[in-house]
Amino acid sequence: MPGSAASRFRQGSRGVGDVRTVVACSCRGVCEPGRVSNRRNARGPALVVHGAIARRRRVAGFVLAGAGLPVISVLLVATRDDVALGSILLVYLLGVVAVSAVGGMLPGLIAAVLSFGLANWFFTPPLHTLAVEGGDTLIELAVFAVAAVVVAATVELAARDRLRYQQDLDAQVARTRELAAEDRARTALLASVGHDLRTPLASTKAAVSSLRQTDVAWPDDARAQLLATIEDSTDRLARLVANLLDMTRLRSDAVTARVRPIALDEVLARTTLGEHRASVDTVIADDLPLVLVDPGLLERVVDNLVENAVRFSPAGTRVRIRAATGRSGVDLSIVDHGPGIPPERRDEVFAAFQRLDDRDAGSHVGLGLAIARGFTEAMGVDLSPSTTPGGGLTMTLRPPVAPQ
Repeated sequence: MPGSAASRFRQGSRGVGDVRTVVACSCRGVCEPGRVSNRRNARGPALVVHGAIARRRRVAGFVLAGAGLPVISVLLVATRDDVALGSILLVYLLGVVAVSAVGGMLPGLIAAVLSFGLANWFFTPPLHTLAVEGGDTLIELAVFAVAAVVVAATVELAARDRLRYQQDLDAQVARTRELAAEDRARTALLASVGHDLRTPLASTKAAVSSLRQTDVAWPDDARAQLLATIEDSTDRLARLVANLLDMTRLRSDAVTARVRPIALDEVLARTTLGEHRASVDTVIADDLPLVLVDPGLLERVVDNLVENAVRFSPAGTRVRIRAATGRSGVDLSIVDHGPGIPPERRDEVFAAFQRLDDRDAGSHVGLGLAIARGFTEAMGVDLSPSTTPGGGLTMTLRPPVAPQ
């Protein structure tokens, strides 16, 4: 549905509160990509990655168990007449701990079973059998087996706890950075909006104060110039307030597109009769079909696109609005011959409060194109930038054609 696009725009343009952030774990070699879930807490959404021991570490644990424990057995066999069984089992237990620390629980359990078998085979009378003589020896082996399993499980749980703690820490660090970036953006926004509000207000104030001076007889041309300044400043202020209100509507998902069949020339007539009339040429084909749009939203979109084109057009050049039948229906293009935008940076200009390369081309806070993108998505209209032949930027709207 066309109206649902405003919700997508709002989710894409909001601050950090609606962003699902993938946290890169800094435990190299510990975490393994896989299961991901969202967990909410009192501080807001947080992403928790339920990691496990990495596969290469598990393989290393199996290798260590399969190769290390037999080597330990060979070394202990040479000293079994001088070392008690309890000491030998402690050495095997140390090997189980090492295997568990490297590979986790499963290699640790394998190491525990292998150590139990090796100790029984090589160091428990009668030797080279699985039989056990004496209750003390049996108790020692049983205690060793239980201790080895507990150690393997404890090491695995400790590794998982460390991983979870590190992931939570990384999430908090990412959250802190995003909040700091949001705070900087908010500060820059307030400064920009404050400047752009003060500029037309100051111009209006100065012009009105001049006209109210009773001791000065202003010539007609000077009076006309002051009145023009008031009109221009008021238009700029009204445009800024309208853009701020439109952006608020988009972010609060309060934009509802009421599409209906309409002729494009009706919308373009209202748009091009505004303040940019002297800088715009309009070419509309005669055989255009009706399109399904919200007239009010489309008028705001075209107005913002024309304003942006006029702002960045060199002096002496004109902006062209061209409406014609295209391959997929109707193409409505706003063409300028300004500096253009590199293809790899075209998505950036649709971000709210974005002024590409910080170029100051007049009083504006960088909302026009963001609003145009939000309104076109709300109506189900495609908006795509392209390079103007000979240099410049062309914004093309492709509204759906109304059924006959």
